[in-house]
Amino acid sequence: MAKIFSGIQPTGIIHIGNYLGAIRNWVKLQDEHDCLFSIVDLHSLTIPYEPEKLNQRILDALATNIAAGLDPNKSSIFVQSMVPEHTELTWLLTTLTPVGNLERMTQYKEKSEKEGLLAGLLCYPILMAADILLYKAEVVPVGEDQLQHLELARVVARKFNSRFGEYFPEPQPALSEATR
Repeated sequence: MAKIFSGIQPTGIIHIGNYLGAIRNWVKLQDEHDCLFSIVDLHSLTIPYEPEKLNQRILDALATNIAAGLDPNKSSIFVQSMVPEHTELTWLLTTLTPVGNLERMTQYKEKSEKEGLLAGLLCYPILMAADILLYKAEVVPVGEDQLQHLELARVVARKFNSRFGEYFPEPQPALSEATR
């Protein structure tokens, strides 16, 4: 039984693409694995957002995931920002991550061409690594667009383990059957 972690951002209304690309797979995985699914609200802060709508979007994301079949009796379902260890581990991993690794991320390069770039976008992959490593997840269901970020999590896990002793497993990707 593998430990699995995955998350969804509350950036808008969850739609059929979210269901086909992630949630449907999560529902299947929860029957055979130790699953943790998170509403990754801290990730959603890396793009422009309306603060007054964020709490409702978090609640809507939780309700929609449960309505789609995630079972709180089979999986842990939680809001990322309610677990302070996510940001604490992010900081520790930030001290081990070369800036160049972050600047090479495809999503960062694409979005950095826009005006008003904030540091949160640069550090997004470290937060994702912390999300995964905090729970010692072995498998991470991801889309192809997140593979590069997952590889960074693997690199950071190796770097941490090399410096402090074996602690974090290197998470493996589980690609969704749905295509973009």
